[in-house]
Amino acid sequence: MFSWTSLLFVLCSSLTPVLCCDWLTQYTHLSNTSLNHIRRMGGQLTYQQSPVPFPDKLYRRIWMAKVESQLVFVRDSLELISDLYQHDNLSSATWDTIETEHFLTVIDRQIDGLNTCVSTNSSADSRLRKYYRRLETCTVYRTGGSTVSWELIRKETKLHLERLHMLVASIRRRSQQQL
Repeated sequence: MFSWTSLLFVLCSSLTPVLCCDWLTQYTHLSNTSLNHIRRMGGQLTYQQSPVPFPDKLYRRIWMAKVESQLVFVRDSLELISDLYQHDNLSSATWDTIETEHFLTVIDRQIDGLNTCVSTNSSADSRLRKYYRRLETCTVYRTGGSTVSWELIRKETKLHLERLHMLVASIRRRSQQQL
C-alpha cells in the first residue's frame, strides 16, 4: 500500500547528500577561482599530449552514478590533484608561487567542504587512483620533474577541474529539478 510517509522517506534519502551539502552552493565560485589560479600560475598551457590518456570512461561512468558516489568522485579527484602538487621536484616548475599556493588553498577548501557532504570512509574507484598514479609516473618521475612535465600536469589538472565543474553543475541541476 502506498503511503505518503514512504514517499517522503524515499525522496529525503535520495536528496540528502545534495540538500545537506552546503558546499554545492559555493562550488561554482570555488571552482572558477581554482580554474583562474591554474591559468595564472604559468604561461600558455602546453599543446603537448599527455602520455596517459584522459579517463573519459571514468567520467562517463560516474555521470550515471548516484549523487553520493559522484560527490565522492569529485572529492577524491580533488585530493588526487592536490597530491600531484605535493612533490619534491616541484622546484623546476616555473610557476608563480603565490598563484600556486592560492590554487592549492582553494583545492583544499573544496576537499574540506566535500568532506562535510560524504563519508570520509568512502573512497573512489581504484581506477581513478591508478590513473593519477600513472599520470605522475609517466610525467614527473620519468623526466625527473622537468618543467615540461609540470606543464603537462597543469594542463591535465585544468581539464579535470573543467570536467568536475560540469559534473557538479549536473548534480545541482538535478537536485533543483527534484525539489
